[in-house]
Amino acid sequence: MALAVTVGAGAGAGSIVFRWCIETFTHLFSGHMDYAASPGAANPHAPWLGRYFVLLAPVIGGLLYGPLVNRFAKEARGHGVPEVMLSVAQRGGRISPKVAIVKTLASALTIGSGGSVGREGPIVQIGSALGSTLGRLARLTEGRLKLLVACGAAGGIAATFNAPLAGVFFAMELILGTFSAEAFGATVLASVTASVIGRAAFGDVAFLDLPPFHVAHVAQYGLFALLGVVAAIAGVGFSRVLYLIEDACDWAWRGPEWLRPAVGGLALGLVLLALPEMYGVGYPVLQKATEGGYAIGFLLLLLIGKMLATSLTIGIGGSGGVFAPSLFIGAMLGSVYGAAVHDLLPHIAGAVGAYALVGMGAVFAGASRAPITAVVILFELTGEYSIILPLMLAVVLATVTSRLMSHDTIYTLKLRRRGVDLEGPARGAQISTQQVGSVMDPLPSALPASTALGDAAELLSLSGHGALPVVDGAGQYVGTVTAQSVAEALAEEPEAAPTTVGHLAEPPTPVTTDQPLGQALHALLSAGGTGVPVLDPEHGKPVGWLSHQSALRAVHTAV
Repeated sequence: MALAVTVGAGAGAGSIVFRWCIETFTHLFSGHMDYAASPGAANPHAPWLGRYFVLLAPVIGGLLYGPLVNRFAKEARGHGVPEVMLSVAQRGGRISPKVAIVKTLASALTIGSGGSVGREGPIVQIGSALGSTLGRLARLTEGRLKLLVACGAAGGIAATFNAPLAGVFFAMELILGTFSAEAFGATVLASVTASVIGRAAFGDVAFLDLPPFHVAHVAQYGLFALLGVVAAIAGVGFSRVLYLIEDACDWAWRGPEWLRPAVGGLALGLVLLALPEMYGVGYPVLQKATEGGYAIGFLLLLLIGKMLATSLTIGIGGSGGVFAPSLFIGAMLGSVYGAAVHDLLPHIAGAVGAYALVGMGAVFAGASRAPITAVVILFELTGEYSIILPLMLAVVLATVTSRLMSHDTIYTLKLRRRGVDLEGPARGAQISTQQVGSVMDPLPSALPASTALGDAAELLSLSGHGALPVVDGAGQYVGTVTAQSVAEALAEEPEAAPTTVGHLAEPPTPVTTDQPLGQALHALLSAGGTGVPVLDPEHGKPVGWLSHQSALRAVHTAV
């Protein structure tokens, strides 16, 4: 608890320093506190350049942060969250302490010099690096070290966006990938501490100041549902464009990596010259769009421009997050959608701003597949509880649609392109080279679905396994039954309890003979018993049994 509070305080202080650096560099490079609020204006520091100063700002910024990242912390390049996810999944929560310093400077220079990225990725990586460093100084176990990394991420999000609940769910849903009472308690402590510090510095106000919205007609829910599906397509499309442009930049660049941001800054400058609203994070433009300040054609131009500008910023080696760009894209998409349905159905559609708000959460959910975080953070960023029902509907549909369209999220796709699978073992691990079929045990005797619970309890106790396969009257495999589920059923009232194992049998995550052992371990760990059946990949019939003991024997044999 004390360490979680300390990490939260560090993340809160780090967010203050980070935001100050962004404001300082933005004013230094553009002459404005937020150039997106005055797009096309000249730089007061160099008025003779007029609006053309945006051609030079990204180049100068790249000359500063390019060597910094290349020399001291290459992992500070890009949007940050995937690196934190990787450190928790496969590196025991270890993050170099210098990442916090390098990421702060590199991201602030990127955003301040015109990079069209967000600040959530950097502050997550900064807070997580602080948590990892403190945990290693305190000589914590690996599990507690990972938890402190999540506390740093939660504190960073909470302080930066004045969103303590969103910080907690971001940490558990995206960084830890699991929910537990201990993780919730620790991240809440860190998030609250960081929020108190952030509110003392920035004030206790909603991040976006929007007019009140409400659903006036029940038919609007159908419109919001359709928006969720469209937003998922936009979110997945943003992920594809991001890495397509990054690939193009990798293909085109043949010089030293430290010079890449400066040379690529010329291309970014041309984008900013054509569309100065893309300068920096772009929250003033986002707010104006939700208030109906742009025509449909210009909203579409802003949507496409943001995808291009953000992807180019990351592709040339810039440092910044993709959360704010996804909100920006969602706001533009929602505004276009809302204006269109308002023209078609003026008596039903309602306020255009409501669609912009829902679009923000839905596009983020479609890109990241973090629905709880998307709902909570949109509520905290705007203070708009009246729109919570359509927001939840659209976010869930966006998440489901995104999962149908793509296996990866905008965060995990970056790692998979580098050959890293968060659901599998680390590269080079001894357990990753073997297939399940070569290490599985013989299949234990199956229980008929009609077996009474008392008889099943005796057979499970004699089998040496914590679970057994179950077959129906025709001998077809229907799932497994665990000793835990049988014991719980026997403890229930006789009138309410099931009578046979057929009522308790559930198919676990499928494991096949040709599956890598490292990948199958996730199914084994999530199973309620001590083993899972191994299926024939062609016919889906169980042909063996994978247990923790057989997995350990395989590792021992490999050693």
